[in-house]
Amino acid sequence: MMERNTKQRDAIRHVFEKTARPLGPAEVLEAGRAEVSKLGIATVYRTINSLVESGWLVPVELPGEPPRYEIAGAAHHHHFRCRDCARVFEIHGCPGDLSDLTPAGFMLESHEVVLYGKCARCAAP
Repeated sequence: MMERNTKQRDAIRHVFEKTARPLGPAEVLEAGRAEVSKLGIATVYRTINSLVESGWLVPVELPGEPPRYEIAGAAHHHHFRCRDCARVFEIHGCPGDLSDLTPAGFMLESHEVVLYGKCARCAAP
């Protein structure tokens, strides 16, 4: 079934396009209300789920946290999570082949590297 393009759906897409980092539903709601003041969290969840199903968004899984989402199609990359504000940022690049870290007899299929620290805003004096 084809989703209707609504002001709410368009606002949610715009949030991802202009933010350029993985976002959680609450962040999408806050930013989306700048375009559509009556945007609700249920609409945000429904739209995110629909955009994931369509392949426009992909989930970003961090250990022990609910997923955030980013626009699909980016080259292989990793993430940085700020310990102060909890925002997540893309890190472009990769340390490369990690097969040397894989135990003997194991077959490495993929990896995810998450860096933790303070973002530039939170680290500023």
